Amino acid sequence: MNAEPWRVGGFGLYIHWPFCQAKCPYCDFNSHVVKSIDQDRWARAYLSELDRVAADTSDRILGTVFFGGGTPSLMDPRTVDQIMDRIRANWNVANDFEVTMEANPSSVEATRFQAYRAAGVDRVSLGIQALNDTDLKALGRLHSAGEAKAALDIAQSTFDRVSFDLIYARQNQSLADWEAELTKALSYGTAHMSLYQLTIEDGTAFGDRLKAGKLCDLPDEDISADMFELTQSTMTAAGLPAYEVSNHAKAGEESRHNLIYWRGGDYLGIGPGAHGRLTINGTRYATETPLAPSIWLKSVEDTGTGQASQSRVSADEVETEYVMMSLRTAEGTDLQRLSGRLMSDITNNINKLEEMNLLVRSDSHISVPADKRVLLNAILKELLV
Repeated sequence: MNAEPWRVGGFGLYIHWPFCQAKCPYCDFNSHVVKSIDQDRWARAYLSELDRVAADTSDRILGTVFFGGGTPSLMDPRTVDQIMDRIRANWNVANDFEVTMEANPSSVEATRFQAYRAAGVDRVSLGIQALNDTDLKALGRLHSAGEAKAALDIAQSTFDRVSFDLIYARQNQSLADWEAELTKALSYGTAHMSLYQLTIEDGTAFGDRLKAGKLCDLPDEDISADMFELTQSTMTAAGLPAYEVSNHAKAGEESRHNLIYWRGGDYLGIGPGAHGRLTINGTRYATETPLAPSIWLKSVEDTGTGQASQSRVSADEVETEYVMMSLRTAEGTDLQRLSGRLMSDITNNINKLEEMNLLVRSDSHISVPADKRVLLNAILKELLV
């Protein structure tokens, strides 16, 4: 067993920008709509936090940075430039250093993207979500299908690596509709796509509508499962197989930052609501920050830290978390990273699931077959019972 899984999984930095132009009805992320943003004040807070988290990790090689949100493409390019300068001052970066920014088509401008690239962003993930105006409106998106394609064109002409998101199992969407949309999406030629099934979460506008019986015409479970299977076969045939449940890429185009999560690596989280995992002297810690932007900002300014808590993660919890995350991926779980105690607990379950063709074992690895990942939650429940 490797006592410090981050050495295998990697080391990254997540920066949360909590602001959006509007709150989408399906979104349960920590995002907020405000009238104005003091960009200089926020920049100072991020720089302060970067210095703080670097204190325990400055001797590490930083592999990735991910600007998430919210809508990070609303950040002033000067803020991004300052952040990237401070990152390079605080850490040595990997030769294949990856810097990703999430962006919404409604906030994309060619000059802004060029400035982000100049600051060091080399990968963009666009939240397109649907390729027709009717469904975009139903999802609460501010952009049209035409604006989405224009934003994608700008991204592809500016950055070497581009990804975009689509949501399926939407209201009134048939299997044939989704097949046509996938075909259209593939014609755009991106090397990475994130394809998510619409889930209705408590606390969202869609969740409230569903409880009130006002969210109608969602595909049933069978059609949703058919959509998942169609996604897998279509993307695999196009050379973008799923390397994770919802993420598809050509070989070598995987999100290196997200792989850190799924491989059990370490990652620093700064910004409102950001989570982190950090191993110090062989002990892993989970970090959290306040959700409310105003509280996080005031905490940084008044106390010198935006961190709300740091709790020890037990060895059993580290291993269980690794299994749960790694089985989301095509490469699966390396059993050599598990202790004898956990292995003794799950060996019989592995054998049973293998006999049911729900797990595949190869040398010291186990993985969930691509056509069975739709059952992942049930598989994990049986494995870790």
